[in-house]
Amino acid sequence: MKKFTLLTLLCCLVSNVYANNISKLNFDDALLAIQQQWVEANYVKTQKEQKNDFTELQQASKKLTVEFPDHAEAWIWHGIVQSSFAGAKGGLGALSLADDAKSAFEKALSLDETALQGSAHTSLGILYLKVPGWPLSFGDDDKSEQHLKAAVKMNPTGIDINYFLAEFYLEQDQYEKAKEHLLLAQAAPQRINRASADKFRQQEVLVLLAKVNKSIAKN
Repeated sequence: MKKFTLLTLLCCLVSNVYANNISKLNFDDALLAIQQQWVEANYVKTQKEQKNDFTELQQASKKLTVEFPDHAEAWIWHGIVQSSFAGAKGGLGALSLADDAKSAFEKALSLDETALQGSAHTSLGILYLKVPGWPLSFGDDDKSEQHLKAAVKMNPTGIDINYFLAEFYLEQDQYEKAKEHLLLAQAAPQRINRASADKFRQQEVLVLLAKVNKSIAKN
């Protein structure tokens, strides 16, 4: 009986480990699919096509947070989808999407602020910069800077954080600082499974760098 009980316990433990590994594989695959679909929606599709694509991404990213509520990465990407959809939609109708994105990033921070190299800080920081301030919405340059600086400490060579910090400094008319971060973004190492996203971001870096250089030349 004792041998049977021990064998049963061992089988249960092995089954649990196997199930956890399968769950992790399912999560990683689902997250990668969302990341790849986001690149298509955000950079490739027309404005008319974006609505359908972002609606599908909304559903997929929300489902991921329901199935994996303790994974900060799921909340980060739900927030990214919502904030990107808000940017594509524009106008006052986008503010509810921005609010939902903010909540998702804050949830991610409460779970693990270091997840995806501080991406919740990065995304929340740029969201604070982009949305209108009070009374329309929650935009706040001070909070934007706080989150962006927290993110760059975690990922000093990252392409996204340096690009967004450059956007922040450009908004503040701090052109030399903006250029410094754009050059860091240009030199950023390519991310695993994110080659397409990096390619499009580097194109944005070039556009912003030209704008910054033009501003420097005027001053």
